[in-house]
Amino acid sequence: MRVAVLAVQGAFLEHENMLKKLGVSVMELRRKQDLEQSFDGLILPGGESTVQGKLLRELGMYQELKERIHAGLPVLATCAGLILLAEELSNDEKVHFGTLPVTVRRNAYGRQLGSFYTEEEFKGIGKIPMTLIRAPYIEKVSEETEVLAVVKEKIVGVRYCNQIGVSFHPELNAHPGIHKMFLEMLA
Repeated sequence: MRVAVLAVQGAFLEHENMLKKLGVSVMELRRKQDLEQSFDGLILPGGESTVQGKLLRELGMYQELKERIHAGLPVLATCAGLILLAEELSNDEKVHFGTLPVTVRRNAYGRQLGSFYTEEEFKGIGKIPMTLIRAPYIEKVSEETEVLAVVKEKIVGVRYCNQIGVSFHPELNAHPGIHKMFLEMLA
């Protein structure tokens, strides 16, 4: 099993470290040529979604990744990654992959000072730590989209087919639950 981590910007190293602790082979996606290697799943990390979207297009990776996700490539998207997957953004006209049938609000909890840590229930895992940094939340989900976690009455975790999207940063905490759930989709 091999997982690719988008490594153009953001918290990609933390995801790589978590995957390595779980005994998973990891590769970085930094340029179009990296897509020639085989991988079983993709992680879209937190960071700055506008920058990541721009770099995906400039580096020639955008269209191929979008096609692979549409074709069923398993994806774990955290924070900015969730924004990249969202079909609609309520406070931004720019849509990126648009493969996850949800409406997301960017920077929904405010600026950096609005960032926070909590521990809440995550369906199928139990209570887990959640670090939300300039985080989005999910305002609407399609009927086919399963809600996995809610914080302060806002949806912060969903699953649709082979896509898991979360508003928080599971890679910043020692709890491997989200990554294990993702890896189970690859098995």
